[in-house]
Amino acid sequence: MFLATLPIDQAVGHILRHNIADAAGHKVLPKGKRLTDDDVTRLRTLGITSVRVAVLEPGDVHEDEAARRLAAVVCRPGVTATDAVHSRVNLLAEADGVVAVDEAALLAINSIDGLTIATLPNHALVRQRRRVATIKIIPFALPEALVQQAERIGVEAGGVIGVRLLQQRRVGVLLVVSPEARERITRLVLPAIEARVTELGSTVGAVRYATLDGCEVAEGIAALRAAGNDLLITAGETSIMDRDDVTPQGIRMAGGRIEHYGAPVEPGNLLLLAYLDDGTPRSIPILGAPGCVRSRATNIVDLLLPRLLSGEYITRRDIIELGHGGLLER
Repeated sequence: MFLATLPIDQAVGHILRHNIADAAGHKVLPKGKRLTDDDVTRLRTLGITSVRVAVLEPGDVHEDEAARRLAAVVCRPGVTATDAVHSRVNLLAEADGVVAVDEAALLAINSIDGLTIATLPNHALVRQRRRVATIKIIPFALPEALVQQAERIGVEAGGVIGVRLLQQRRVGVLLVVSPEARERITRLVLPAIEARVTELGSTVGAVRYATLDGCEVAEGIAALRAAGNDLLITAGETSIMDRDDVTPQGIRMAGGRIEHYGAPVEPGNLLLLAYLDDGTPRSIPILGAPGCVRSRATNIVDLLLPRLLSGEYITRRDIIELGHGGLLER
């Protein structure tokens, strides 16, 4: 591709580099338009004799075609691409879910001059038909070699941007509380948990109570598991204060495994994540919610619950990585 200023009769088939306006300032022809004979007639009526254009050469890929080709190799399950318009393709969520981005592949593609992909943050919650990412080709055309380089990156990564769809799950809630505080804690905590769960398309299947006793916590977890819940949330009168607190003890007594305690997220430092591993690929997560769960302000539960409901197996490392951007209150 090269840039040139040509007489209008020689500009047919080439790409207009700047907007053309009439005497009143109204746009007549937009930049990026491939000029036609009719356009030349309009230019002549405006008294314009020459225009600045981009001339494509053999081996060049038009911006719209480059955007379409890039979209075809970066889409993973859960996203769909729009048509290319003015060198842009948007990727939309097919349903409510959690954004999944191969950050290394994204960086590699964005390192190629002229190609850009902007995405929502990895693990962000996205709603159906909302934009997950946008592809924009900067120049009017790209060399075939650069487009093929980006395509190889996308193919080797198995796609770059996807959405793990939220699944309809039954969530069991265990409130660990003294008899004296049971009514107050239920009133403060349970509605906030139920609202979060239902807004994500799942349901609270059962609610159980345990006093501040490891054996009762274990019994409550066993009952919720037996009732067929897919995910458990524990909360209580006070946050879990260490790995040997009552709730972690009860989880271990019930056959659970503590994946991680503590999170570099504020609010939500006193988080616990555990799993009931039953020897099958299906592990039941247990989210030990800190006291901030009673607030509807964004906290650690809002970061992890959508990911768990999408079927992601969250690890200790995943939680540690939340520290970058983990200050949620500003």
